[in-house]
Amino acid sequence: VYKRQVLGIAVYALALLSVAAGFPKLLQMPQELGFLSSLGLAGPAVSVLGVVQIAGGVLLAVNRYRVVGALLAGVAFLVSSVALFAGGNIPFGHFSLLPIVLLIIVVFAGRRTESKAA
Repeated sequence: VYKRQVLGIAVYALALLSVAAGFPKLLQMPQELGFLSSLGLAGPAVSVLGVVQIAGGVLLAVNRYRVVGALLAGVAFLVSSVALFAGGNIPFGHFSLLPIVLLIIVVFAGRRTESKAA
C-alpha cells in the first residue's frame, strides 16, 4: 500500500511538472525560446513542444494513458535537456535528466504494481 501511495505522489508531481514546463513553451516565453534556439527550434516548433509536454502531463495523470503520457512528457523533457547541454549549461542539463529517470521508474513500477494486483 505504501509503495502505491509513493508512486501516486510521484506520478502527480511529474504530471504537474510537465504541465508547468509546457506552458512557457506554448506561450513562447523568451527564456524558453532562448535555450531551445540552440537546437534550431523557434516559434511554432517551441509551441508544439509545449503542447506535447502539456498533453504528456495530462495523460500521465490518467492511469489508462500513463505510458503514453510518460512517453510524451519524456520526449519533451529530453529535448529540453539536449538543448541545455547544447547551450553549454551542463550542470542544469544533468539535473534536467532527473524527470526522465523518474518517468521511467514510474512506468515500470506502475506496471509491476498493476500485475501484482491482478
